[in-house]
Amino acid sequence: MPLAVTLTGGPTALLELGGVRLLVDPTFDPPGDYPLGGGRVLTKTAPAALTAADLGPVDAVLLSHDQHPDNLDTAGRAALAQAPVVLTTALAAERLGGSARALGTGETVDVGAVAVTGVPARHGPEGAERLAGPVTGFVLHGAGVPSVYVSGDNASLECVDAVVAAFPDVDVAVLFAGAARTALFDGAPLTLTAADAAEAVRRLGARRVVVVHVDSWAHFSEGRDDVRASLDAAGLADRLVDAPPGTRTEIESPGP
Repeated sequence: MPLAVTLTGGPTALLELGGVRLLVDPTFDPPGDYPLGGGRVLTKTAPAALTAADLGPVDAVLLSHDQHPDNLDTAGRAALAQAPVVLTTALAAERLGGSARALGTGETVDVGAVAVTGVPARHGPEGAERLAGPVTGFVLHGAGVPSVYVSGDNASLECVDAVVAAFPDVDVAVLFAGAARTALFDGAPLTLTAADAAEAVRRLGARRVVVVHVDSWAHFSEGRDDVRASLDAAGLADRLVDAPPGTRTEIESPGP
């Protein structure tokens, strides 16, 4: 199979392509509260469907950012130590040390047969980086493998347009949706809304879409059904991959 995906809940996914195993934003803690300071708390509401041990060894971790526990929690940090390389933002690489490596926008690192290129992401409305911190997305590509866009915690369709300009032929989009909302920016969405996720699929021309970051946390204001409804309204429902958490789902070669 050209691509297999295993979701565990929240943003966490294992992607297998070209003989390479890539773990996205590891979160494996049990439910609980994560104080952020200033009276703000993020609450995890459900356990991961699988542990890091269940998933087995990986060739690399794709970490969109390290500053928020819904993208990297305590057990997820322990999992980083088992990865040969962690590709992430420059600030996260500096803080994490070890095998963490900064992957700048437009920079490419080869992991086996898969090339991983950093692409823009913005974690909220314009100017969000000042409070929400830097985030990166990724595009996976290479000879004989599908091109896969992993959005990271991105709320910006302008960033999606930048991906389209650099990679006009995306086969599969792994979109962080959920319209995450906190007290930052007066509750403006920090990740794609369901409507924006459908628009992102349209702009990318992605033949398949895998939705993550839509469950297991209280600040996710929309779920998988909301994304499904928006895709249906846009005439794109057939592109949604049904990938139940805890189940390895193989994605056949997408058609034109």
